Order: sequence, then structure tokens, then C-alpha cells
Amino acid sequence: MTQFSERLLKLRQAHENLLTRKNEPEELSNGIYTRYKYPVLTADHAPLEWRYDLNENTNPFLMERIMINAAFNAGAIKFDGKYVVVARVEGADRKSFFAVAESPNGIDNFKFWEKPVVIPQLQEPDTNVYDMRLTAHEDGYIYGIFCTERKDKSAPEGDTVMAVANAGIVRTKDLKTWERLDDLKSYSGQQRNVVLHPEFIDGKYAFYTRPQDGFIDVGGGGGIGFGLSDTMEHAEVKEEKIIDNKIYHTIKEVKNGMGPQPIKTPEGWLCLAHGVRNTAAGLRYVLYMFMTALDDPSKVIYSPGGYFLAPKCSERIGDVSNVVFSNGWIKDDDGRILIYYAASDTRLHVAETSVAQLVDYCKNTPADNFRSDLSVQTIINMVEKNLE
Repeated sequence: MTQFSERLLKLRQAHENLLTRKNEPEELSNGIYTRYKYPVLTADHAPLEWRYDLNENTNPFLMERIMINAAFNAGAIKFDGKYVVVARVEGADRKSFFAVAESPNGIDNFKFWEKPVVIPQLQEPDTNVYDMRLTAHEDGYIYGIFCTERKDKSAPEGDTVMAVANAGIVRTKDLKTWERLDDLKSYSGQQRNVVLHPEFIDGKYAFYTRPQDGFIDVGGGGGIGFGLSDTMEHAEVKEEKIIDNKIYHTIKEVKNGMGPQPIKTPEGWLCLAHGVRNTAAGLRYVLYMFMTALDDPSKVIYSPGGYFLAPKCSERIGDVSNVVFSNGWIKDDDGRILIYYAASDTRLHVAETSVAQLVDYCKNTPADNFRSDLSVQTIINMVEKNLE
């Protein structure tokens, strides 16, 4: 056996061991959800064929020709009986792309499909794409709404940072062939974290939006918006209503945005979102929840105070530390929900819960009263109830 063959054999064995590793639930959960010990996707999950030229003549040292930096922020869907995620995969060149991975149980044994997703380009190509939300719409298509980034044409000469973000739109029926539609058109600045509602509202397509003044700065924008469009082929939201605003001295004081598509329950729509606040160490991203009315998804009916899930232990460390972010979850027919959340823009984790648990959490968790003395009173009320 040559040195090349021996190294390739070791690489394949290590890769197979990673892909087939059994995941383990945490021993004692908070009763709301159960985290799992290992990430479900990492950069190392990427197929060897994406990273190595496996021809000994052209790559005698078996070098990693195309390095993968991270696998995170994945949309998710149950498809043909498999748990499928469309992950944001980032190369060493900083370009992100989408890739499909599937699992038989949703908590381990995730394997990427043979090739990354090909996103058709519009007249002005995307410089970067990321964070796809998947929605199985009642019109029969699976839509992917993602952030498309392009250089800001109004940037001063020499500026290599200014960018413009918008919501790109693709649709598919097999997760293999994707049709590109026009980017979302709106009148409220740049758009990020846009999500498509799974049902028609008054015969129209409904979008959860996140308008902002600039690519980084939220400015006068921010908050989770809600708007309607007549079509998807040329999606246009003429009016946006902010249904969940950013609020001073909360987990969403800097900005907030919708996570995955909402989940329908008999008591309302479950919504998972991210909130951002500033700290001396930089921005801190956490997840939070709220519920909207079954007959009016733009009306918030329950809003638990504080975060739902925050970075924990090693999840705090990565390319962008102290961050959790989710744009994908899956509900099984028995009510089980798997939440796919990324840790520090580096790897993808899973937490397990249920419709019953999340509805209970939203309905019965105290709301934020926005003052320290009122938070103390909320705790005292709980203590006194427990002493009765």
C-alpha cells in the first residue's frame, strides 16, 4: 500500500466514524427541550470528494485542495421520510453555499448529498448566499428564502465592505432542481431573515420580514415585519406591519428576526426568532419564542419573557462567538419537534421538544415586564405559590 493509499484509507475511516457516531441526549434538561451532546453537522462532515483531489498523480501528498470552514444555519424539512436540512456551508474563501444533508432519525447520521445545491443566478449575480428558510407551501412548492448579498454600488471608492442584502427566492419539488424567482421587492430598506408563511392569507402569500436601513446597521428599521404579496414569481410587499419590535434593555434590544417557518397548532402559530443585544464582548445572539393567532398570524397572542435558548459551554466558541441562530425546525406527526440551531457560526446542533411543551412554554412563561423590580416580583410570586 502506498503512502497516498494509506492516508486516504485513514481519512475515509475517520470520516465514516464521524458520520455514524451516535448522538446522546443531555442527562437533565430544563423540561422545555433536550439538547444533544454532539453537533449534527460540522465542517468535517463535508464529503472528502469536495475537499480532496483523490487522484494520486495530481495530488501526491493528498492535500486538502478546497477547505471547508463551517457548516451551520440550516433550513429543515421532512422529505420522503427523511430528516433533511439545507445547510449553509462556508469555504475557506469566505463564500457560503447551500448543501443538502439527510438523516434517518434527525439527531445523528447526517450525510451530505453528493454535490452542493446549484442556485441559478439573476442578471446581477449573488456575491454570497446564506441562511435558507424552507417552507412547504400549500400551493405545492417547497420555497427556499435566503439572504443574497451583493456589493453596494453606492460605496465610496476603495470601500470593500459596504454591501446590500435582500431576500432571494427559489422553489423546488425535489430539493435537487431549484427554480430561481425574482428577489423580494419591498420599500423599507434592506431585507434579511425573511420567512414565507406556509398558508395563503386572504389569497396572498405572506412574508415575515426584517427591514433595516443598511447591511449591518438596523438604523430606524428592525423588528419582525409582516406583509403580503400577490405572487411569488415577482414577490412584492408594498406594506409591512411590525408585529414584534426590538425593545430597550431586553434580549432583542439591537435587532431581532424570524427563525424558521412557523408551526401550526390548534392554539396558534408557534414562532421561533433570534434576538440580539450588545455587550462589552460584542453582539450576543439568543433564541426566543412567541405565538400568533391561528386566524391572524400577524397578531401576537403570547410572548414569554427572556430567551428560550442561549449559547452554552462550548457552543459559545467559534467564528462569531456567543451566538445561537436557528432557521430550521421539523415537526413530526406525533408532535415531536426537532430544532436545528447553529452555535457561533461554526456548527449545527439539535434540540428535541414537542408541540405540547412549546405551547405550554409560550402560554405559561411570564412575560417580560421590562423593569428589574417587576422581575423580582415575578420570582416572589412563584415562591409564594410554591409555599402554598
